[in-house]
Amino acid sequence: MSPQNDHPKAHDFIMDIKAYVPGLSSAEGIVNPVKLSANESVFGASPKALQAYRDLSDKLALYPDGSSSALRTAIADTFSLDPDKLLFGAGSEEILAMLFACYAGPGDEVIYPEVSFIIYPILTSTNGATSVCVPNAKNLAADVDGILEAVTSDTKIVIIDNPNNPTGAYNTWEEVQRLHAGLPSDVLLILDGAYADCATADDFHAGEKLVETSNNVVMTRTFSKMYALAGLRAGWAYAPQCVADVINRIRLPFALNLAAQTAALAAVTDTEHTAAALAFNTEGRSLLTASLDAIGLNVVPSQANFVFIEFPKDPQYDAAAANAYLTKNGYLLRRIPGALTGKYLRMTVGTQDQNMAVIELLRAFLDGGHDAE
Repeated sequence: MSPQNDHPKAHDFIMDIKAYVPGLSSAEGIVNPVKLSANESVFGASPKALQAYRDLSDKLALYPDGSSSALRTAIADTFSLDPDKLLFGAGSEEILAMLFACYAGPGDEVIYPEVSFIIYPILTSTNGATSVCVPNAKNLAADVDGILEAVTSDTKIVIIDNPNNPTGAYNTWEEVQRLHAGLPSDVLLILDGAYADCATADDFHAGEKLVETSNNVVMTRTFSKMYALAGLRAGWAYAPQCVADVINRIRLPFALNLAAQTAALAAVTDTEHTAAALAFNTEGRSLLTASLDAIGLNVVPSQANFVFIEFPKDPQYDAAAANAYLTKNGYLLRRIPGALTGKYLRMTVGTQDQNMAVIELLRAFLDGGHDAE
């Protein structure tokens, strides 16, 4: 018999993974802190989506539609897409996980910006593939030239989050097209558009045009951000038929649950609420950026529902000290360790009162008011 302490062993490359750590939602000694660490919508979901969710109470014994037919049609109609090229999952992360599982494995390389969504290295390592991190461009979006230079015969996936998380910077449509044009046809380009619904720049495009004209581009989207349905885990993707066929072979039968399908359907068809949410976010983002600039803090120009705030190198006033000060005063932002990211805090666009409260706290912090505490 095997020793009692013996147990099944996972792959070594799995045990080397550092688990995903979400933004803080609580802090010791703080009652009801203001959570601005996870890019959740403070504007809230469509009232129609909320009502659709409430009306499900007598249907919970039923399986959801395995093909998400009604939601599929609604998304296709709203964004003028081919419904047969739509994929669904429990958040866009599940779709990314399926794409990585199908197209990357041991001996393969996955290229992504060094500063980007931290699920990319996790998914790469989960499948035994090798991460190739390319330093971000000067504006902290993906560096198209750097990525193209990093491509080798072992490259199987290139993924960029556009707009970028955590920086909020974006790649123009011209840059995205240039990136695609420079990739071999057998390399899958994934355009992670989790924050695409937040973008207002005239030269931004989420990527569906490339999906429709090529066989190696996938665009992923989510209902978690601007649609304010993060708790339901609803994501979708637009993919060429050849890729959709691959993913449909491995997807779970009922990945998108009944509540997610129903609320997302109501949300995506309530275009008036979506427009109001975008206007709220755009105004809040602009005012927050201007206010931070006015107190002497640099902010990366953002196309997302958050801002990336740079702090001085002085240990008294750096990002770690600012984060501790804000937390002590009941406001939770996101600090991301790293050589570059360690000097920034990421802040979700909150309500006007929340935004101004953070500004006043940071003003006091920078004026040295925290020294006496």
